[in-house]
Amino acid sequence: MTDDVRVLVADDQALLRGSFTFLIDHEPGMTVVGEAGTGHAAVATARAERPDVVLMDVRMPDLDGIEATRRICADPATAGVRVLILTMFDLDAYVYAALRAGASGFLLKTAPPADLLAAIRVVAAGEALLAPSVTRRLVDTFVRGSAAPRPAAAPLERLTDREREILMLIATGLSNAEIAEALHLTVATVKSHVSRLLTKLDARDRIRLVILAHEAGLV
Repeated sequence: MTDDVRVLVADDQALLRGSFTFLIDHEPGMTVVGEAGTGHAAVATARAERPDVVLMDVRMPDLDGIEATRRICADPATAGVRVLILTMFDLDAYVYAALRAGASGFLLKTAPPADLLAAIRVVAAGEALLAPSVTRRLVDTFVRGSAAPRPAAAPLERLTDREREILMLIATGLSNAEIAEALHLTVATVKSHVSRLLTKLDARDRIRLVILAHEAGLV
């Protein structure tokens, strides 16, 4: 990515919001294009500015972060906007609902500044935010332990054998480089397969591919 990553900071605490904005604006290659202190403001600003990433607090006044995320991800006008959820708890039930709503991942508010900046870049690039071990733990809890009804299995009949194989490896939390090594492919070839998986399964990002694979019973 050659252009700056454009970020919208949505948090109801002015001090935190200002701290995030200061940090991001002083990072080369990033710029804050808006701030929001409520869920409704986050949705409206996302529609107006169309940032690359929305840094979204879970607990927002007037419209919580989950519903704000759902509206942003479902709106064709903000189809390219990715949402990074902020939470105080790594197994917060709200996080699972946010992922179901279309969020691209989550980050703890206690994370070091460098991790926040790295997470924004990862989400902006459409890659998986979570480390493999965390991905496996999160999705296992999310898919098998959630009380919410599970949707129908993804249309896996559209996939080639190679695409299905790569989807299974994605679901275990492997990176593109690790998949390439496991299957004796180039990273560029793996990236092409991942791109086709996203299109065929109508998935916004890699996190959604992981969830779909678990819902379909591939892992």
